[in-house]
Amino acid sequence: MKTNKNMEELFEDLNFDIEEPHSGHRERFRRKLEKQSGSSRKSKVRKLWNPFMGIAAGFLFAIFLAGQFFGDDLQTKQADLASISPEMKQTQEFYTSVISKELSSLAEEKTPETEAIVNDALKQMEKLEKEYEGLKKDLHESGNDNRVIYAMIQNFQQRIDLLNSVLEKIEHIKQLKTNTHENNII
Repeated sequence: MKTNKNMEELFEDLNFDIEEPHSGHRERFRRKLEKQSGSSRKSKVRKLWNPFMGIAAGFLFAIFLAGQFFGDDLQTKQADLASISPEMKQTQEFYTSVISKELSSLAEEKTPETEAIVNDALKQMEKLEKEYEGLKKDLHESGNDNRVIYAMIQNFQQRIDLLNSVLEKIEHIKQLKTNTHENNII
């Protein structure tokens, strides 16, 4: 308020300072301005980076926490028969070993005549595997519900039955081919 009053008096009196400043005044004033503007630029730069650094640190911390929280959750979501009990682990190992043996037998039997049947069987196996992955999630969500466990075992059994059926068809095709070949020789 006092400054406004002084300015009003100055304009009313029309008493302006019209004298020239002392020599070197402009140079000193310019250096002071540069000194202030140089230090204010540096402090502004620092001030601008501080919030970004805080935000970046917050994001990194959030990602770390999410990894810790969801990492454990992902491991538990991958629950399968082996995670239930030692007996179920043995059951799963038995079925997976039988399935892998049957798959290797199927691969050995693949010929141009049986290629279509083998490829179809492999597609059906992929579908059953996807179903099993869904059952693994269901098992985790249901808290080891016996119905889900039974469905998982049934899925293994369906895969084995499918492979056995395809191998039997391939054997039948081989026998037909052998019989036809023998008939042609006679």
